Amino acid sequence: MSNITDRFLRYVLVDTESMSDQEAFPSTEKQKNLGIMLKEELTALGAQDVRMDDYGYVYARIPANTTKKIPAVGFISHMDTSPDCPGNGIHPQIIRNYDGKTIRMNAKTGETMSPERFPELLRYMGQDLITTDGTTLLGADDKAGVAEIMTMAEYLLTHPEIEHGTICIGFTPDEEVGRGADFFDVEGFGADVAYTVDGGALGEIEYENFNAASAKLHINGVNIHPGSARGQMKNALLIGMELQQMLPMFQNPACTDGYEGFFHLNNMSGDVENAYMNYIIRDHDRAKFEEKKALMTSVVSYLNTKYGEGTVELNLKDSYYNMREKIEPHKYLIEIAENAMKSLDVEPVVCPIRGGTDGARLSYKGLPCPNLCAGGHNFHGRYEYVCIQSMEKIADILVEIVKAFAER
Repeated sequence: MSNITDRFLRYVLVDTESMSDQEAFPSTEKQKNLGIMLKEELTALGAQDVRMDDYGYVYARIPANTTKKIPAVGFISHMDTSPDCPGNGIHPQIIRNYDGKTIRMNAKTGETMSPERFPELLRYMGQDLITTDGTTLLGADDKAGVAEIMTMAEYLLTHPEIEHGTICIGFTPDEEVGRGADFFDVEGFGADVAYTVDGGALGEIEYENFNAASAKLHINGVNIHPGSARGQMKNALLIGMELQQMLPMFQNPACTDGYEGFFHLNNMSGDVENAYMNYIIRDHDRAKFEEKKALMTSVVSYLNTKYGEGTVELNLKDSYYNMREKIEPHKYLIEIAENAMKSLDVEPVVCPIRGGTDGARLSYKGLPCPNLCAGGHNFHGRYEYVCIQSMEKIADILVEIVKAFAER
């Protein structure tokens, strides 16, 4: 699997940053540039039924090489990178044989990454890391997953002696803005079950994720000259601050972990007359999720009673749901992944996703789809990095999963 590094480095140089609040799909046409590259590469490798549709999804199959009845298994990753941090002009750098000390990412800016701040770095002493130069994200989320799936595909296509059923490959746009499954062709994809390769550290297996909703607020204020504003002005910014103060103080991402949910104020803008606040609401527990949405609605209702009807407009929309209930009837998918990891001396760690994946929505579309590790850390920011040995091992794990389906 030695070419996985070159493959990953080629992919991260392609700007595929997605954008939120866009009507067009994909949200940025440039995502298709990577799609075209992957389509050409899959075709050259000898995959079958390779296509990229008008939405930018890339699909391919590796036909079964046995007459045994084996479920068709899919592997899916997303091509886009998060709009939370610049994804253009990425300058990856390889840290060979990491020594456990502070990494100097950029000599000009003085940007560093230390194990004091990121203790998990110490897990990779003696291994090779790929980092950013501290000015952009890296794109390991999820181009590490893309590279691992492509490397698996190449290995299977060049080793026909490995018995397997139909292997379905899919790469999606716009996952980072919550729309990766919007137009995914589940029927045309052809898989009975699938895995997304979109997780974190080596060994992670995830089949629980947040229930998720977005809350977009528009606050309508009244602007009067401050010299004569008494009893007349309604400061939209102050009303927004009041709204935030009415939400539970410790239910925010900086204070939560594990299965704890949160309200996250993702951005805020405006002036006295108009203010805009965008929240994401998350909880693994469906009942608590509904309670959080109800609280947001009641806070808005209270403020409209206090300041006048129509002062605060709320657009509350569910994004996706916890896939656990859809995966549990297919728990063998988790067992296969665990055994594949153990066969390669990787300790499997089953943990909840503090986020979401395409697999969550695809599971509700009839394609059971737990999530596997991709090997990266510190996603969506300039301290993102990935371990080369982890990527190589994950590609091996995918091959072992394919073998396990043939042996069931």
